[in-house]
Amino acid sequence: MRIICFVLLIFLGGCVASRGRDWAHHGASMFADLTVREMNAVRDYLHRLPEMQLTDARNKSLKKNNILLIELHLPRKHEALRALDRGQAKPPRQARVVVLFGNQAEPNITEYIVSPLPFPTSHKTKNFKQDKAIHFESRPITISEYEHISNILEKIANKAYNLLFETTGGFSYTNCSNRCLTYTDIAPRGLRPGERRSWVMLQKDVEGYFMHPVGFEVLVNHKDLDPQKWTVEKVWYNSQYFDSLEELVTKYENGEVEKARLPDHNDNDTFSTYIPRGHSNSPTDIHGPKLVQPQGPRYHIEDNFIEYAGWSFAYRMRSSAGLQIFDLRFNGERIAYEISLQEAIAFYAGDTPAAMQTKYIDSGWAMGTSTFELAPGIDCPEIATFVDLYHYYDTDKPVHFKNALCIFEMTTATPLRRHFDPDYKGGYNFYAGLDNTVLVVRTTSTVYNYDYIWDFLFYPNGVMESKVSATGYIHATFFTPNGLNYGNKVYDYVLGNLHTHLIHYKVDLDISGQENSFESIDLKFVNISNPWSPKDTIIQSKLHKTQHKTERSAAFRFGKKFPRYVHFYNPNEKNKWGHEKGYRIQFNSHAYSVLPRGVKEENGISWSRYPLAVTRHKDSEASSTSLYTQNNPWEPMVSFEDYIRNNEDIVNQDLVAWVTVGFLHVPHSEDVPNTATPGNSVGFFLRPFNFFDEDPSLASKNTVIVRQDKNGNIKVQRWTPEVVGHCVTDKPFSYNGTYAEV
Repeated sequence: MRIICFVLLIFLGGCVASRGRDWAHHGASMFADLTVREMNAVRDYLHRLPEMQLTDARNKSLKKNNILLIELHLPRKHEALRALDRGQAKPPRQARVVVLFGNQAEPNITEYIVSPLPFPTSHKTKNFKQDKAIHFESRPITISEYEHISNILEKIANKAYNLLFETTGGFSYTNCSNRCLTYTDIAPRGLRPGERRSWVMLQKDVEGYFMHPVGFEVLVNHKDLDPQKWTVEKVWYNSQYFDSLEELVTKYENGEVEKARLPDHNDNDTFSTYIPRGHSNSPTDIHGPKLVQPQGPRYHIEDNFIEYAGWSFAYRMRSSAGLQIFDLRFNGERIAYEISLQEAIAFYAGDTPAAMQTKYIDSGWAMGTSTFELAPGIDCPEIATFVDLYHYYDTDKPVHFKNALCIFEMTTATPLRRHFDPDYKGGYNFYAGLDNTVLVVRTTSTVYNYDYIWDFLFYPNGVMESKVSATGYIHATFFTPNGLNYGNKVYDYVLGNLHTHLIHYKVDLDISGQENSFESIDLKFVNISNPWSPKDTIIQSKLHKTQHKTERSAAFRFGKKFPRYVHFYNPNEKNKWGHEKGYRIQFNSHAYSVLPRGVKEENGISWSRYPLAVTRHKDSEASSTSLYTQNNPWEPMVSFEDYIRNNEDIVNQDLVAWVTVGFLHVPHSEDVPNTATPGNSVGFFLRPFNFFDEDPSLASKNTVIVRQDKNGNIKVQRWTPEVVGHCVTDKPFSYNGTYAEV
């Protein structure tokens, strides 16, 4: 009878696991990005509404009503879970739409939820907390506005033609052939709400122009929707400030201005390019190592649903901010409902106005849309599965980004685990090892000068890693002697400005259910009597656990001591050994605050106060930032501090961990031409902590065990083919393991 019951339990468990997989697959489409068809349907629906008076986004006029953004509006969590956990009908798909209303007496920005898709018939206004209105000056810069910025710069450069031509070695903004000037604009755009004033830095328009400042910066007031009314409020040239362009030009022509002498431009000067130079000790007639899949991929992709080695999850690429993972499960058990990139910032310092004003908040540049094509063999292995992405941002038609995301399995070239058990007689009892392979989901964001490589990695032992690697060009300004307080000289007239990168993630953990709790674990020394030598004492470490019962208690400030372990667990579910099933977050980060608390722009990034904060889940707290923070950080539409201000109970609740990682970057000569990824990668791990009864990678059949009998004969035990394949080696696995004196 017991055997029958045991078999029945196994059968029922298999049914539940299979059903869970089916429901996960069934629900994945709730998180899929909008299709081209859906985007077009939303656009057409809104354009048909006479009260909207919508026109094309690429219309050059700034006094217009137009769509800025169309992207997926996520379902509420409890609605999604009904489909994921019970197999019920999915909620209707909806779109989030941002509309710029510039053609009216009081311009505004309004967000709408449009549904149902793919045949929308209704829309409603999407409100922020306290029904805060979005300042029109908070809107991101559009291509139309950039055209007008370029026009005013042309007028500015023409007035300063002689100065620029003589001091740059023959470069000009117009009629310039191969010696043209370009620009980089700086944000935030002013010093207080309602302003739209941008410092603009001129540069030589050559390959890697970010490294070619010419020492000329202007402050343009472009608040008015009539570009003819835009003005130049300040000019900086070679460490000197001028109240007007006319003042600078007059003083220059009168010899009253010290000229910014740039070296004569050599068209063969390749310092900012990728063109190889210097001696290489690597052979150039053969390729280096490559990844191969001898029998094809071991992961399965269906639309936005991925399965691999016990893992399953859905993904999407949010246009406004970037990559998101949903319904993350291992062997059918949910670990997290959502893991998503929220924000990336880079706050700078410097001696020029452009440098000291640069505080980039990248979601305000629609970081998620800058997902350009990935190069096989460089950005991703040639064996990767490449996925196209589509975005509708500052456009009149969806934009197709080819091969913008890739998925691949790779070996880490380090064993997941191994052990050699010697017999100390020249032989051994056994050797055992398991290779470490990992699934990688990767995309990039090229936000002007910087490139971010975004990775989610899934290991066979139930560990997930989120990682960002920074590369691309440094944000460089014109060198001044005082600039050495803010960075290093990296070329004749170029200063690499110090800056801090911070990345923010949302980690909505559902560990064996939504009722989770949070504790920190540290060590403290204890002094105890020695039980086997009563006259002595033993000083040793002892676990010291602190359960955090409120949101304020679980908000850890930068500058304060951070716990050794941060542990999320389900108090109602235990593993075989009686421990609450849990996961911990392990940081790989050197982050620190970028500004003192409450100082001007810091209000918009209040999440940056905390390496970790834990809150109760609310659908109204979907993101820690907004599209509008970059250009209005002083009165942000989303204030993360509000999420923890009410100090709610977090015991046995649906918890969200908000994770901040990052690093300080003091540019140096080795950042030329580009910042390299080694040492510039940060992130965090989700690691099981008593979630399983034992290491789940024991299920992997890649394990190899080698034993030696009494006669020295070697026996290899393995569960995969003996020969890998001709593309790696046609020789079978062999291992000796003996050692002896010589």
